[in-house]
Order: sequence, then C-alpha cells, then structure tokens
Amino acid sequence: MKNKYLSLIILLLITFIAPMIGSYATSTFKEPWYSQIILPSFNPPSWVFPPVWSTLYLLMSLAIWKVWIKSFEIKLLKIYFIHLFFNSTWSLAFFGFHLIGVALVNLIIILIFIIILMREYFSRDKISFYLMTPYLIWSSYALILNSSIFLLN
Repeated sequence: MKNKYLSLIILLLITFIAPMIGSYATSTFKEPWYSQIILPSFNPPSWVFPPVWSTLYLLMSLAIWKVWIKSFEIKLLKIYFIHLFFNSTWSLAFFGFHLIGVALVNLIIILIFIIILMREYFSRDKISFYLMTPYLIWSSYALILNSSIFLLN
C-alpha cells in the first residue's frame, strides 16, 4: 500500500518539476518581447495560466498513476515522460527563444502524445482517460492560440 502512494508522490514530483524549466524561461525571457508581439483578441490574461496548468499537471499525474498501479507498464511511463519533455520545452521555444513556429510544432507533438496516452488509458482505466480530457481541450485551445500568434507575427 505504501508503494502505491509513493509512486503517486514520485509521479507528482516528476510532473511538477518538468515544467519548472518552462516557468524559468517564461519568467526570464517573456518580457519585453511578449508585450511587443501582436496577440489575438481571445488571448487570456497571464494570471489564468498558472492555476490552469497546475490543475492540468495534477490531473495528468493522477491519470498516469491510476494506469500505472493497475498495469505497471514501463512503455506507458516512457510515453508519459517523453510527453513531459515536449510539454516542458514548449515554453523554452516560445518564451525563451521566441520561436513561435517551433513552439507550434512542439504543441502538435504534445497533442499527438496526449491522444496516444488517452487511447492507451481508454482500455485500461476510463477515469484516467477522462482525467486527460481537460488537458486535451486546453492544449487544443493553445494550438489555436499559438497558431494565431504565429500568423499575426
């Protein structure tokens, strides 16, 4: 029983540590560049992103954990961790290097990984599948947002 909850703590730590790279890039390199680019009218205010992403990281952690404790499939963990790598590097591309097009490609890769994970979760644990749904929706919105910023600039 302890190992079950220890694995949850480890997955939460890994999941929340990964975006710290992106957070650093965002806080260090966002301004003045971001204020000078053209943003679409539906771009949310900056304060929206931290609570949304914190919730999504919690949900994706719970999703992989629920599948992990049922199946112990290393393959799924590998897919999840590769997905986390792309998730954490989006901010580096966008805010760190100001490469809007590269960030857009990165986001497409993230969406592919989300769909792969959801497909894998669906047959193993329906709750995990549904826990990923907000992430899929938000990332799809991010794709539209990133695409718009790319086209406007």
